Amino acid sequence: MKQLFTIAIMTITLLGGLTEVSAQSTYNKDQNNYIVLTRKIPQLKAILLAADELATDDGAQFGEFHVVICGETVKGLTDMEQMQPFLDLAKSEKIKLLACGFSLKKFGVDATKLPKEMGVVANGILYDFKLQKDGFLSITL
Repeated sequence: MKQLFTIAIMTITLLGGLTEVSAQSTYNKDQNNYIVLTRKIPQLKAILLAADELATDDGAQFGEFHVVICGETVKGLTDMEQMQPFLDLAKSEKIKLLACGFSLKKFGVDATKLPKEMGVVANGILYDFKLQKDGFLSITL
């Protein structure tokens, strides 16, 4: 019984430390906000370059740019050698790299092993729909 209690406390502590992102954010609805769902890590380069180009084109109207990685490719998110170039490209505070919690759970990826620069959303598809309802422009790759 004592071990069960200890395990429960440790689990709550670990899960409480994860960065869970909700669709209720502090973004400016009067700006151009974007969200991309992707199932392939290598697409991040083109996505982040597009974000940079949109930021230049939009100027002061550029709001936030969220990228949600979902599907089996989440297995590669813990590979820092693979992820570091994308993390470097996403340095802007307006770009948010997020992992789909549903996919993490389905494919057995420990969210605590994700890069610290990444957040987690419970369900990437639902997160996308909520942001679309809030005026975000969306694309799924």
